[in-house]
Amino acid sequence: MGSLINKEVAVVVVPFPAQGHLNQLLQLSCLIASFSLPVHFVGSTIHNRQAMTRSNGLNPLDLAKLQIHNIPTPPFLSPSPNPNTSNKFPAHLLPSWEASVALREPVAAILKDISSTSRRIVIIHDPLMSIVVQDAASIQNAESYVFNPISAFTYFFTRWESLGKPPLIDMIPEGLPRMEVCIPEEVKGFVASQYNHLDFQVGNIYNSSRIFEGTYLDLLTRDEFSRKKKQWALGPILPVKLSSTSQHKCLEWLDKQEKNSVLYVAFGTTASMSEEEVRELAMGLEQSKSKFIWVLRDADKGDVFNKEVRKISLPEKFEENVEGYGIIVRDWAPQLEILAHQATGGFMSHCGWNSCLESITMGVPIAAWPMHSDQAWNSVLIAKVMRVGIVVREFERHEDLVASSTIADRVKKLMASHEGDEIRKRAEEMGDAVRKSTEEGGVSHLELEAFIAHITR
Repeated sequence: MGSLINKEVAVVVVPFPAQGHLNQLLQLSCLIASFSLPVHFVGSTIHNRQAMTRSNGLNPLDLAKLQIHNIPTPPFLSPSPNPNTSNKFPAHLLPSWEASVALREPVAAILKDISSTSRRIVIIHDPLMSIVVQDAASIQNAESYVFNPISAFTYFFTRWESLGKPPLIDMIPEGLPRMEVCIPEEVKGFVASQYNHLDFQVGNIYNSSRIFEGTYLDLLTRDEFSRKKKQWALGPILPVKLSSTSQHKCLEWLDKQEKNSVLYVAFGTTASMSEEEVRELAMGLEQSKSKFIWVLRDADKGDVFNKEVRKISLPEKFEENVEGYGIIVRDWAPQLEILAHQATGGFMSHCGWNSCLESITMGVPIAAWPMHSDQAWNSVLIAKVMRVGIVVREFERHEDLVASSTIADRVKKLMASHEGDEIRKRAEEMGDAVRKSTEEGGVSHLELEAFIAHITR
């Protein structure tokens, strides 16, 4: 029996403690576990609980295969987000991110323990956990891979800018943001400190597909961008065939609506809107006369189980006025199932990469309203490169209040115009191609098999 265990390849996944990062690595863990490999999901107790509580659409049987390692959470401040800042970056989460550095020693102990009973230990980690996994470099039978939770488009253009914009490609899309505008100074130091520990990595994993990002994935193979590391595009790693049996009220409501008639409005887990912004959005939705589901939640705190959360006010009589054609959801919404529903015909989104991938995969066009970070690049990819969406507000104007009339106009364009129908048709065709790519023989599935073959060689 001992010799069998020694031949085994063990996979250890180390996510970064923010929802958009946790979610993707939990999905990848389930995907790898489906190949009958032991997968260890290693993180702080509180953030592992967060990931599991919000595991929408994942098969409970796949989740049950994972070996979850809960590391006691170092104490950290968990302040409320500031909805009134013009810079929407969730700087209030920085204490929880900085606390994650304390996981280094317990993670090293787990890695050494698993490596002692494995032929090879494969570590897949978020780039923002590079400090935490750095001791893998001293484990003889360990190899490490960076999982990039952003688009290849974003990764390429941020690297391109940092290298002084070398003349490598013919066409630079209009509206590309500048890094200095997207990432605030107080966070740059935390990010930079991680990148000092990336030399040990064997390769890069992208949650993307060659179907829609082939150009940028190819550019990233060039030596100046790849650092001569191997790369795999395994996406979309989300569950294309949903296993959830959610009974959420909004799904029952969607069942009664016509095909492509509903706009889904949600701004992710890190955007916090001011009362004024919420009022303009409410008035814009009402003026558009489009059916909608609006997820109205404040941004996550570092500790999402801290229940002291601001209740966001809506204009007087708004819910009364939209009764019958609009639904407000103030709790956690089953986003993947909403986007997969045939009644959903558009998605007003902050353009976080999770939301973009879910929308692309389900064939739903996006009304792009980027708030911060990689969302600015993603909105350019969606609206100007892939042409499966429209822009509500250009990121360069992110400090401007978006007027209700503009919102109503954008909603009507996406949901009730010939141009919107054309965009929707492109989105549906793209979604179909992407879903097929994850099936046996599809380009994403072949790349996944190639990655599994590589780590189990």
